[in-house]
Amino acid sequence: MSANRQNWGSRVADGLTMTAAILWLLPLIFSILMSLRPPNEPISNGSIFFGTHLTLENYNDALQVAPWGWHYVTSVIFVVGTLAVQLVTVTLAGYAFARMQFFGRGVLLILVLLQLMIPPGVLLVQNFATIRELGLYDTRWALMLPYWSSAFGTLLLRQAFREVPYELEEAARIDGAGLWRILLRIYVPLCIPSYIAFALVSVSSHWNELLWPLVVTRTEEVRPLTVGLNKLFNTSDTGANYGLLMAGTLMVIAPLFVLFMAFQKRFIESFASSGLK
Repeated sequence: MSANRQNWGSRVADGLTMTAAILWLLPLIFSILMSLRPPNEPISNGSIFFGTHLTLENYNDALQVAPWGWHYVTSVIFVVGTLAVQLVTVTLAGYAFARMQFFGRGVLLILVLLQLMIPPGVLLVQNFATIRELGLYDTRWALMLPYWSSAFGTLLLRQAFREVPYELEEAARIDGAGLWRILLRIYVPLCIPSYIAFALVSVSSHWNELLWPLVVTRTEEVRPLTVGLNKLFNTSDTGANYGLLMAGTLMVIAPLFVLFMAFQKRFIESFASSGLK
């Protein structure tokens, strides 16, 4: 009897999981079908999902709206450049909060926690003023500079470093290892899942960033994909062309989607190992 109940419960759980997965996929499926719908065909023709035929006209039209090649280059530089510096800053800050004893450590840790509670828009004016003073307006450096530190990454690495046995560091110091060697040979290799989890959060959030790039850049060549996508809202005098918008959206999210599908198993393992809920 208990085995039958367990099998029945497992089937119900599988059914609910499949239902949730299908519901989660519906917006993506709708976006794909809408992007393949003829641009001049009203929704009243055919159904809300399918038009009279499938076409790539929306993709061709979207490619003419913005210099997508430059936008892709800028987005990659923005994401990779930001992440590269973040990995250094969060490693050093995480180690300092996890292992070092210094005056004011508790106060500084509270300030880092408070940063997580401040909406990014609150610091927009101050960050913009700083960029203008540094003479970096309308450059890719301006895109990356405010994100070179991360409160989330610092706290994540602090927790990961605290779980590393301190005896390993003591043994390395006895052998004459310095701070950099200890970090690169002990802490970093043992905390790879946390680094991957942080990298996923950083890449996805900065790839989708719109407000800051829209404010701090003016030239199309130094603007990321999200700003180019925003231009698709202004292509029609009668309102948004949803087929064009869906085509542009899919072009923007395609790299992240391919990356996730290629490394799906590794992504899930990294989040599970890092303790993120």
